[in-house]
Amino acid sequence: MPTLILVRHGRSTANTSGVLAGWTPGVTLDERGAAQAAALPGRLAGLPIAEAVVSPLDRCQETVRPLLQARPELRAHTEERIGECHYGDWTGRKLAELKDEPLMEVVQAHPSAAAFPGGESMRAMQTRAAEAVREWNARVERDHGADAVYLMCSHGDIIKSLVADALGLHLDLFQRISVEPCSITVIRYTRLRPFLVRLGDTGDLASLAPREDRGEGDAPVGGGAGAP
Repeated sequence: MPTLILVRHGRSTANTSGVLAGWTPGVTLDERGAAQAAALPGRLAGLPIAEAVVSPLDRCQETVRPLLQARPELRAHTEERIGECHYGDWTGRKLAELKDEPLMEVVQAHPSAAAFPGGESMRAMQTRAAEAVREWNARVERDHGADAVYLMCSHGDIIKSLVADALGLHLDLFQRISVEPCSITVIRYTRLRPFLVRLGDTGDLASLAPREDRGEGDAPVGGGAGAP
């Protein structure tokens, strides 16, 4: 079965302003995010990418644009099911004010029980994304062969949930996974089990430096802004 390259979108204006963007239209890459996207073709150079599957949200579409320009033969497909979690009434709110919501404790410690008011549950988010991957695995293998490599550009919580699915981890453990903006995660699927080949690879260790705003161990909902 194919190898899947998961790319989180580059850093966005919502990441740097501390807003939970969700499906808010018009959220674009900031200056650093645009530079991250511009570097993506070089990072992926030499890999025979058969297809590109992209979340419909602007920040993902912008992230893959330089890659598509560098590879005009690469076909891109918009896939709703790998779009960001539907955060409902939380959409557009500041993360700093959401941290005191009782639901945030559930999102952190028991996400399989978390459902956003007016939005979707985290279980539903993971299910739709995993179903999309399985269907695209079959499609890519049919069209390009079992050794094909393809790319998906998506969002932090989506990618973390797909990693948990690949590792056989309960969704309640997915907040222990971290994927920074424009990081690359690679899962190689086989007939019997997936293998996690890369996780959150940015080629940059800046995010490991101590920071005053690192918090008390909570996972950044939506994925966080990465290194400063």
